[in-house]
Amino acid sequence: MAYTEDHLIEQPAIQLMEHELGWDTVNAYDEWSSGVSNLGREAKREVLLTGRLKPALQSLNPELPAEALEAAVEELTRDRSALSLVEANREIDKLLRGGVKVKIPDRERVGQRTEVVL
Repeated sequence: MAYTEDHLIEQPAIQLMEHELGWDTVNAYDEWSSGVSNLGREAKREVLLTGRLKPALQSLNPELPAEALEAAVEELTRDRSALSLVEANREIDKLLRGGVKVKIPDRERVGQRTEVVL
């Protein structure tokens, strides 16, 4: 039996995601082998797959206007490099668990904004 991180942690996690949660997984080891990301990233430092994030938010929140989704994407992808890694991870975790609060124009009360949680 191999006692490697891949065997003990990564493969069981992938199996859990695929079989228990029904997620699609991808091995991104060779993502940049052609010089361009095959996952749609613009740079290696880009953590979120933004090309997939907005459609997922749209699917989960079909009643919200496009500006709310754009604001949520902006908040999730905001530069947090001035924070420690722990602080940045805690902030993102809080957003993912508690929702992203964004303000959008209130169409009924002109000039006012409504706060929405995605």
